[in-house]
Amino acid sequence: MTTRTAEGADVRTITDDELPAWLRSLNTGFLLTPTASAERLAKVRAHFDLTRTRAAFAPDGSGDVRQVGTFRSFAQRLTVPGGARVPTDAISNVTVSSTHRRRGLLSRMMADALTDAKARGDVAATLIAAEYPIYGRYGFGQATTATAWEIDVARTGLDPRWSGPDDGGRIDLADMAELRKVGPELHERLQRGRIAGVISRDDFWWQYNTGLWPTPEDPWNEPFCAVYRSARGEVEGLVTYRVDDRWGDAKQPRNTAKVLSLTGVTPAAERALWHYLCAIDWVTTVRSGLRAPDDLLPHLLPDPRAARVVTQADFLWVRILDVVRALEARSYDASGELVIEVRDRAGLAGGRFRLAAAPDGAVCEPSAAAPQLTLDVGELGALWLGDASAVRLAALGRVVEEETGAAVVADALFRTPRRPWCPDVF
Repeated sequence: MTTRTAEGADVRTITDDELPAWLRSLNTGFLLTPTASAERLAKVRAHFDLTRTRAAFAPDGSGDVRQVGTFRSFAQRLTVPGGARVPTDAISNVTVSSTHRRRGLLSRMMADALTDAKARGDVAATLIAAEYPIYGRYGFGQATTATAWEIDVARTGLDPRWSGPDDGGRIDLADMAELRKVGPELHERLQRGRIAGVISRDDFWWQYNTGLWPTPEDPWNEPFCAVYRSARGEVEGLVTYRVDDRWGDAKQPRNTAKVLSLTGVTPAAERALWHYLCAIDWVTTVRSGLRAPDDLLPHLLPDPRAARVVTQADFLWVRILDVVRALEARSYDASGELVIEVRDRAGLAGGRFRLAAAPDGAVCEPSAAAPQLTLDVGELGALWLGDASAVRLAALGRVVEEETGAAVVADALFRTPRRPWCPDVF
């Protein structure tokens, strides 16, 4: 399908022979070396689904047509409260040339992609926003927050002579081959858990993050890897990290371990892995990477103040495409009913719905009853995974209580004991 903007630019999916120009436009938008190497082009060609790879085409001053915008999506499964995984359309590689901004190009690419996603049966679309103000106007709401800590190892109060867990488990160093072997199943266990926001990792993720996808633009720098096994011998956690090589005066180590990914499906695994990182010889600082804002990390240390917050920001954004399926897919820890009016300027998911929720399941259906709560589809996306508060959104004027107390009911239904967390950038 080809659509045309008011400015005369065409928006459509690309063909195989247009992929090199698409990569050039993408690289230019992200301020990278414009021309892709032959190795990168081959790998992208093998991985990308061109039926979900779009570009905006516009004539230049010489009369030639150039790609001035890029947009790509791919299949993803998102964990919702209770552990169910729903199909979502993961959006990435979005650029518009600085020469063609504010001409409706992103709006057209987004509209086409969301329409296709809804037709495919995706429950929602997801993305990581490089800039905060852009995506709210397309119905996306901030669904998760990410926090990063910097740990001053000397201040933690941990025994620097620590030699392993005291729970009967053990930590073993591993290589990338073992990570590819044990990592996917461990991530599946994480997705089946009750923490919402975790997204699927496909074969490409494991290839890229274990050294099977190097290119001249993105050479491989192998990280360290450690695996936690319980007393029963089961893999319950793993961490990948890199360490810099810095020494101070009088040959004093000043090395920082930077966590790339840390997965623990039990509190014991998380505790053991963080303690391991803080006990590595010559490491004086540990950078946690992006974690959930209520991560166990600070309080796994005898002195939680040893972990200083260095980043806290919005992370996963969600755009609901099917209200009924979205609200019925997740679990609820309380019982209650709520009639909500969902406004959607794009006409994809708006309407009035009655939600009847209970710990043993939920029913959501269109309703003609008077609404108790009115909100835009983006605010529903913010509430869906359990992080945002309807009471707070009402105070900000982003949710309207048509019936007094409706926001309190919404919080009792939607909010979750643990805050949602998305561990991956895409």
